[in-house]
Order: sequence, then C-alpha cells, then structure tokens
Amino acid sequence: MLILILVLLLALILGGAGFAVHVLWWIALAVLVIWVLGFFFTTGSGGGRGRGRWYRW
Repeated sequence: MLILILVLLLALILGGAGFAVHVLWWIALAVLVIWVLGFFFTTGSGGGRGRGRWYRW
C-alpha cells in the first residue's frame, strides 16, 4: 500500500512539473512575440541613437 501511494505521489509531482514547464514555455513564447513586435514598432520612430527603444539595455 505504501508503494502504491509513493508511485501515485511521484506521478502527481512529475505531472505537475510537466504542466508547469509547458505553461512556462507558452509564457516565454508570448514574451518573445511581444518583444519582437515592440522592437519592430519602435525602430522606425526614433531616428537617434537608442531613442526609439522601449527598453534600456
């Protein structure tokens, strides 16, 4: 009985970790898309050195 509980607990932990990693991949993809869109939309309207950027680095 203890082995069954440990196996179920391990499956729950690994399933939760897999779901969290999947969600983090989607968040990273959304951030990348926003960054690329921001880069393209602010490139044409600055003119000067770093004046049109919406980030500091």
